[in-house]
This record gives sequence, structure tokens and C-alpha cells, in this order.
Amino acid sequence: MFKSECRSLTVLVMGVALAAAGGTVQRAYAFDINAGITKESGPFDLFKFGFKAYKNGQKEEAVEAYRYAAEKGHTGSRWALANMYAYGDGVAQDDFEAFKIYSEIASQGVEPGSEDTGFFINALLAMANYYKIGIPGSPVKADLAQARQLYFQAASAFGVPEAQFQLAKMILAGEGGKANVQQAKKWLNQARKSGHAGAMAVFGNLLFQEGQTARGLAFMTAALNKGNPKDLGWMQGLQEQAFSVATEKDRRVAVALAQDIEHGDD
Repeated sequence: MFKSECRSLTVLVMGVALAAAGGTVQRAYAFDINAGITKESGPFDLFKFGFKAYKNGQKEEAVEAYRYAAEKGHTGSRWALANMYAYGDGVAQDDFEAFKIYSEIASQGVEPGSEDTGFFINALLAMANYYKIGIPGSPVKADLAQARQLYFQAASAFGVPEAQFQLAKMILAGEGGKANVQQAKKWLNQARKSGHAGAMAVFGNLLFQEGQTARGLAFMTAALNKGNPKDLGWMQGLQEQAFSVATEKDRRVAVALAQDIEHGDD
């Protein structure tokens, strides 16, 4: 799975969890009765304790608290525990264990407007990522059709830009279903309007290939100023290739348009 993208969503959801856990992180104590929290405590209290322990680097206590809270049905604790297994954070990395927990979260569904929506979306994306490549040594095999369906669910029902981008790439490549350039462009256009730099670059490349030289080059140029450092390599490759074959007039127009696109005036 492309874990860097999941990290970004994880940070966002963790921010929500922090607010739910009471905002300011206090010093976490050992997981025993002296801390006022035991395995018999309520799931939200256990989650708050686990969150505070995690923020203070006491990851063994965090894992223990999350496990007890997860057993009591607390979705946020399940999500936090799954992420720890996925990244080998405080526990031995175990993608299959993470997958099983993400699956539990996804199978529960989510009510509209629920505070668990972020956890649910994160679980859908994580499962899609796993299905794209499979998990070696486990029953989870690569299943592109399933990955595509999960991305579609997150893209359509929740409007998640990363899901829209990944779905578009699969549709372009004909992975997990038929290829359809126009359908892919639709999803890329939605994602790039939300500021997704990768979608902006690929969208621009498609426009360029269709003969919209200046506009396509403008989107690829604007994407370079919005992208994460880890993505700049492939995005720069697309932009430089297009730039090298564009006319001087198209280049000048593209530079001007790119500034408008960066400010959302497109």
C-alpha cells in the first residue's frame, strides 16, 4: 500500500481524535489502577488514555488500552490499533492483522454525519491499497476489481480526493475493469479541484495529449508548485516532456494560466 498517502489521512483523523479526546495532552501514567483507568473502564476513557499514552511515547500502554477499547466496540481504538500494525508503530509490523481490523471497521458501515466517518474512510482506503498488491504470506491476494470498487466507494460517497485520484489511475490503466479516459478525467477533475496535485498533473497530461497544449501544460506546471516533495519526480517528468515539445507561444500562455490555476481561477 502507498503508506505515505495514508499517513496524510491518518494525521487528519488523529486531529479529530485529539479534539474528541479532550484537546490538550496530559502526562500519561502506567496502565494500572493508580492511573484511574483499568481494563474495566469505558471504551472512550480507554481510548483517551491510549491516545495520551501514545503521544507521550508510551506505546505499550497505548496498545493495551486500544485493545481493551476495541474489544468494547470503540471504532477509533480499532483504527488506531490497525494503523500501529500497518506501520509497525509500537508493535511488530503485521499487514494482515491491520487488514483484519480495517475490515472490521469497514464492515460496520457508518451513519451519515457520524464522528466515525474519518475512521471508516481511512479503513476503505487502506483495504483498497492492500487489495491492489495483496499481502504476501496471507489469504489476502491482489484483487484489482475489489480495490477499484473500494476506491469508488470512497470517491463517490465521501468525495475523498485521494480515492478519486487512485480510482482515475485504475480506470486509465484498465485495472479491475474497463479503461475509460473520459470517466478517468471526470474523477481527476474533481480531485484536482480539491487541490490534489497528482490529479492536477495527470489531468493536465491528458489535456495535453488531446491537443489542449497550453491548458494541459498549465495544469502540469501548477501541480509542481502544489505537490509533495515525494511526488515531484514523476510530475516534473511529465511537465518537462510536455514543455520540450510545446511552442514558445504555448509555453508563455501556460505559465500565465498556471498562476490562475494556483489561485483557483480556472
